[in-house]
Amino acid sequence: MTTPTHRRTIVIESFDEDDGYVLTATLTDERPWADNVDMVRDLHGMSLTVHVDRSTMTITDATASMRDFPHAECVTIEPAFRALVGLSVTRGYVRNVTERLGRTKGCTHLEFLARAIGPAVIQTMASSAARQHGPNGIGGVVTADTGGWLTDSCHLWAKDGVGVAKIAEGWRPGLDGYPAPTLVALRRRG
Repeated sequence: MTTPTHRRTIVIESFDEDDGYVLTATLTDERPWADNVDMVRDLHGMSLTVHVDRSTMTITDATASMRDFPHAECVTIEPAFRALVGLSVTRGYVRNVTERLGRTKGCTHLEFLARAIGPAVIQTMASSAARQHGPNGIGGVVTADTGGWLTDSCHLWAKDGVGVAKIAEGWRPGLDGYPAPTLVALRRRG
């Protein structure tokens, strides 16, 4: 296989904090074929770190930073990402991020990371609950969409969708393995 023309890498890591979560999203763009001497290899290297309050699902702190960027002026937009503070990461999050930081109000790449963090917080909640309760405990595992975070988030979690029906049949995300059995298989098992 030949060397790629372009490589974009996006990594989001989350950590438990006393009263919430810290998520750091990183984006890099590189030209793997370039040597960074005669031709620029590292185009973008930037990160966005947010703190999310567990009880309100609201961003309490946000910091953007750029390591690699094409224009000296790029870094002047970093403080704009403080506009994420106060946003709920639940319903309407992506729309609110776009309104506050889209187009000329922000940086395309950092705004992309900001939009990606919302769904990652929901995954963080589930992972945190599973980690805290271990393989034998079900406390904190999804037994209903009580917060409404999953409802209508995708075709599986439509209001009357298969995800809701699976939970009603006794399936518990993260405890029954992935991919989850079909609804038909769960009903046979039940």
